[in-house]
Amino acid sequence: MGIILPGWLITVLWAVLKMTIILALAPVGMMYLTWLERKVIARIQDRFGPNRVGPYGLFQPLADGIKMLTKEDLVPTGADQLCHLLAPILIVVPALFLFTVLPFGPRLVAAPLTTGLLFFVAVGSSETLAIFMAGWGSRNKFSLLGAIRTAAQLVAYEVPFVLAIAVVPMIAGSLSLVEIVRAQQASGWFVFTPWGFVGFLLVFTAGLAEVNRTPFDLPEAESEIVAGFHTEYSGMKFALFYMAEFLSTLGLAGLLSVLFLGGWIGPQLPFLPPMLAGILWMGAKTFLLVCVMIWIRGTFPRFRIDQLLGFAWKVMIPMALVNLFSAALWVLWPGIGGVLVSIALAAGTFLLTTQLWLTPKPMVTSKWADYV
Repeated sequence: MGIILPGWLITVLWAVLKMTIILALAPVGMMYLTWLERKVIARIQDRFGPNRVGPYGLFQPLADGIKMLTKEDLVPTGADQLCHLLAPILIVVPALFLFTVLPFGPRLVAAPLTTGLLFFVAVGSSETLAIFMAGWGSRNKFSLLGAIRTAAQLVAYEVPFVLAIAVVPMIAGSLSLVEIVRAQQASGWFVFTPWGFVGFLLVFTAGLAEVNRTPFDLPEAESEIVAGFHTEYSGMKFALFYMAEFLSTLGLAGLLSVLFLGGWIGPQLPFLPPMLAGILWMGAKTFLLVCVMIWIRGTFPRFRIDQLLGFAWKVMIPMALVNLFSAALWVLWPGIGGVLVSIALAAGTFLLTTQLWLTPKPMVTSKWADYV
């Protein structure tokens, strides 16, 4: 005789199963993302990268994991023990939660929230608290400097990040990530519209700053503040910070794929069922964006802190506000006229704001200059 389970229990069990899959696959994806990054950057720098452990160094992430597990956990004598312990835990949990609302198909989403986009932004921004706890709890001046830099950087870039994202639900009419993908199924990928292309670049750039990727990695600048907020961490605690950064990078690439690149939508593949084809397209778009982020890390130099903050306040926020107006104009004035005006607005704003950002500050002559 079969057992009939109540509907609420089936829903709970199904959600637990999907969360278990995410918790199992996300760390594995993070491990081999580190391998991919080391290989790609090695090629950019004319090196081989990992090639000792396993064929093509494929077992290097496993060796690194074992190394982290066996390293001693060192805690400074004057550290705040509770903050020092909780910070790496609190930073990796939100990074895992990001994947619960990312859809890999119309029914392949762990938590199909109607406010999935809002959930993603809120959970992603909570990592700032964990980073500040790490810097404060370490009782180290370099850690504290890294934490303060993180707070300043994320406050500056959270504003254009949210403003640039807001244009998507404004056009799609929903905060659900599944509905946003379906809207692109009807009208085409948003990245091929003037406001969508500008929004994609803004979200991509601000997202790099949000996840502390080069050229926005000031909170952990090795040449200036040792390792920033995680200077006093070792062993698995350091590995959790490392995991959170790479999981957030994967989450950002997945969000960009959903918002602007059509998510699971792609050309039909006759040799695959629609569900598997959707997973393939979503994975391919995410992988491509991750490769672009790795290329940027291996190519571009790090900003100065004044350049970094000035770029957010002087360039990205005005661009995001103008892009909102351009999207509204694109809707109210369909056709080539609206497209041309939107492009002109974006180009004019970019040229004006970058000139303001790049204009050198006047030199202030010290009264002691004559005595030097």
